[in-house]
Amino acid sequence: MRGGQGRVEVGTVSVQATSGRGLTAEEWAERCLKHIIHVGEDANPLIRDQALAYQDQIRKVLVTYMDRAIKSNRTTLYNILLNQGHKDMAEILLKL
Repeated sequence: MRGGQGRVEVGTVSVQATSGRGLTAEEWAERCLKHIIHVGEDANPLIRDQALAYQDQIRKVLVTYMDRAIKSNRTTLYNILLNQGHKDMAEILLKL
């Protein structure tokens, strides 16, 4: 069992808690990366360095596209709320 701040792992189950918010694109990217790329602690240092560099590149791509997906979803929600006459609620989405 490994644990960290606000996080507990048991086997293949992990929990990451936040308070008053959902996970950020960066936090989701980290979780996703663990399923895409695993860098073994005993890996050859040259291979390990290359894998970690690749992981950093993939992280940037994931965060970029997750941010775009979030903004796109907010645009959809904004338009739904606006079309149903809830301009005040629609405007809240623009502030997030």
